[in-house]
Amino acid sequence: MVIEKGAEGRTGKRKPSFYSRALDEAERLEFEEVRGMEGLDEEIALLRLKLRSLIESHPENVRLALDTASTIARLVRTRYSISKEQKKSLKQAITKVLTEIAIPLGVKALVK
Repeated sequence: MVIEKGAEGRTGKRKPSFYSRALDEAERLEFEEVRGMEGLDEEIALLRLKLRSLIESHPENVRLALDTASTIARLVRTRYSISKEQKKSLKQAITKVLTEIAIPLGVKALVK
């Protein structure tokens, strides 16, 4: 179990998850294995577990499984998307590294 900064109590153990009350004991243990505490990671992990459970218990409910998978895909896309401003800042930072460090060291690069 990974303990995130600020997630542990005085005992050094992770605080219960917001979603843990909705899970049985076996699901809680599995959830601890796949969850992260930052951003949408916990929600994504929970939906992944519920999707697996749905497929195991109701394999005929393809529509719900597909809807859940689509929701997971949207959450993952949201989790890893960056804004135009963040892209611009990242591009500027990379350009600065190339022009101030890499190129003077002899690394050839094209900077637009």
